[in-house]
Amino acid sequence: MSQDQDNSTEPHPRLELSEILHQPVRFSIMAALDHAESMDFKDIRATVQVSDSVLSKQLAVLEKAGFVAIKKAFVGKFPRTSAKLTVDGKTAWARHLDTLRRIAGA
Repeated sequence: MSQDQDNSTEPHPRLELSEILHQPVRFSIMAALDHAESMDFKDIRATVQVSDSVLSKQLAVLEKAGFVAIKKAFVGKFPRTSAKLTVDGKTAWARHLDTLRRIAGA
């Protein structure tokens, strides 16, 4: 074994990554929501650049995991859907980013 190899018994940090957040569209949604109190569906769609159906499906996964809260309301006669990070979502997002930084050695 070379001196450069780590004899550590610590598990690799990649094992701490969230499988839910690691998916590229969900990762992008979380990043967008992390910079806003709340975002309308159309704004998330434009930011992440996905179709309505893809966004709906991925928001549903994040909501089921407890990372995102979805609010449906009407503005006049028009439906409006918005999303925001939950407390658990903010915690999971911060942990996921910290793990990526550890892997990257930053």
